[in-house]
Amino acid sequence: MEKSGYVIEVEHLTKRFGNFTAVDDISFDVRRGEIFGFLGANGAGKTTAMRMLTGLSFPTSGKGRVAGFDIWTQSELIKKHIGYMSQKFALYGDLTVNDNMELFAGIYGVPKAEARSRIDLLLDRLSLMPEKNSPVKDLPQGWKQKLAFSVAIIHRPEIVFLDEPTGGVDPAARRQFWELIYEAVDEGITAFVTTHYMDEAEYCNRISMMVDGRIDALDSPHALKEKYGASSVAEVFDILARGAERSE
Repeated sequence: MEKSGYVIEVEHLTKRFGNFTAVDDISFDVRRGEIFGFLGANGAGKTTAMRMLTGLSFPTSGKGRVAGFDIWTQSELIKKHIGYMSQKFALYGDLTVNDNMELFAGIYGVPKAEARSRIDLLLDRLSLMPEKNSPVKDLPQGWKQKLAFSVAIIHRPEIVFLDEPTGGVDPAARRQFWELIYEAVDEGITAFVTTHYMDEAEYCNRISMMVDGRIDALDSPHALKEKYGASSVAEVFDILARGAERSE
């Protein structure tokens, strides 16, 4: 099992592609029940790191445990205990809202006896009950994102990985999306979030900032602003990013 109080543990994790080191000897822990922001410019290595943590890619070297399972030997078990959502989350546009939720409940192994009550609870929470029989493609983008998030946690995972989840939606929809994250965390789900929006990083309990494959800073937003004499997380990021040598 994982170290008490932690759901992600990473030690000296490295990923190389030929002579290119995408993730360069990173170490960090994520506490149970926190919102952990995983920040970095394009090309910094954060997506590669997330793929290793979610069991989609193996590291070159280093250690990692997610939800108590080893990233080298138990990737399939990891996938069963996490949720995952990205900006391009694959909801099925021609299926109805309800059909998408039933489909993913089945994929995630939610017992049929429980699936209906969970779906109805989520539809009610999202105020989507009147749209349950509407095709997903007809929903506004902000609603699609909130539905995708709800699908990602329908099996009540220990951790939900959110990769740029609010891209392409307006500020009001982004605020509503973060309310869903807070509700999920209140229910015991740990949130691991990557985002380009530095104002969203302010909502996290702790944030790490990757530069050129390395974690150059890791602490609470308040502590990082104090350390770097900055007025915002965006300013901290700009200070660190000045030393970046690579980009996509």
